[in-house]
Formats: sequence, structure tokens, C-alpha cells
Amino acid sequence: MSEPTLADNLASVLGRASAAAERAGRLPRSWRLVAVTKTVSPGLAAALADLGAADLGENRVQDLLAKRDALAGRAVRWHLIGHLQTNKVRKVVGAVDLIHSVDSLRLAGEIEKAAAAIGFLQEVLLEVNVSGETSKFGLALADAASVAAGVAELPHVRLVGLMTMAPIVDDPEKTRPLFGRLRRLAGEVAARGLFARSPYELSMGMTQDFEVAIEEGATLIRVGSALFEGIQGGA
Repeated sequence: MSEPTLADNLASVLGRASAAAERAGRLPRSWRLVAVTKTVSPGLAAALADLGAADLGENRVQDLLAKRDALAGRAVRWHLIGHLQTNKVRKVVGAVDLIHSVDSLRLAGEIEKAAAAIGFLQEVLLEVNVSGETSKFGLALADAASVAAGVAELPHVRLVGLMTMAPIVDDPEKTRPLFGRLRRLAGEVAARGLFARSPYELSMGMTQDFEVAIEEGATLIRVGSALFEGIQGGA
């Protein structure tokens, strides 16, 4: 049996995601893959981009900036998906297309200051801790709508959706209720006119459960290890 290739893995993930969207009656282009490259070298990230992965995600600001420089010239949209400390805000604002992990009005305010300083409109998602795990960052469900209202007033920050991280589980079906809750919350926020654009984004689902996430309305799935499984230098 031949060894898997990066192209094979990418095709498999895209095929599984497309099948999930079809099962849910969704349009083929209603979701996007954010390929998470946090565990791999810039060279492997570049190879993935050359295969057509247009959205790349990193957890750490310094790793994102290094890979962004290494992949300069490629048509890549960069996503910061990990926790953002306020002292790193100025480094990331304007350098990424989307920040997934805004978890407080204070952090959004720091992003506003940095974006205003360079005349940039920074798109962000609010991270919501739907599972309520104390080990995870994110807003409590009960606080998300009020924080969204505050963020929506910031002139240089564009709130374009919500994000959540599900717990690690042995059965992906266990994450379905959590994704459903985020979808319903997003509908409530959208009904109040707090998102800067429509359709808005729902960033949810990783390697363990991205198919369930798509069935529950994810527009952005964050997949890493499934892309690099069996690849030398990969996850």
C-alpha cells in the first residue's frame, strides 16, 4: 500500500467535508477549510498552499508571522486561531485576515487601537466557550451577545462571526449539541444586526469532528492533523 501524500490527505478532507455539506443540504461553497499549519514547517505549509489551500491558520503569533514571511507572494488568507494576548495585538493586526479568538471587550478595544493607528479594518470572530470547560478560553454563552454589541460599535473592528472549540471526545456526535448552540447564538446576534456582514462566519470543527460541524452550519473548519497524517515532517 502506497504512503499517503499531502495531496491525497487534502483531497480526502475536502471530499469528506463536501459530503457532509451535501447531507445537510448546503451549497458547495458555503464553507471553507482553514488548514492549520501549527505543527509543520514553512516548506510544508507552502506545499499545501500550492495545492490550493487558500486559508492557513496558526495558533501563535510568532509562528504565523514567520510563515507569512516565508510564504510571501502566495495568495494565502491568514487566520489567527489561538489565544491572543493584548501585548501581541500590534504585531498581528493588519498581518492577518481574520482573528478567530477575541474573548473580551478589552481585547477588542486593543485591536481597535492598533487598527486605528494604521488605518486598517480588522475582521474578528468572538470566541465562545460553549462547553463551559474551565481549561478553555472564550466568552460564556450568557455574555456573548452583550460583548458582541460592544464590539460592533468599534469603528476599526469588523465582527463577522463566532468561533468555538469543542472538547476532545471519543465520538464526534457528542459535539453536535455544542455546535448547534453556537449556531443558534449566532442567529440571535445576527437578528440584532451586530455582524458587519452577511453571511456571517461560524468557525467550528477540527479533525475529530469537522463533518458534524459542517452539518451544524460551520462556514470555517479548522483542520490540521488529518492533512498531515503520514507525511514526513507533518503531524
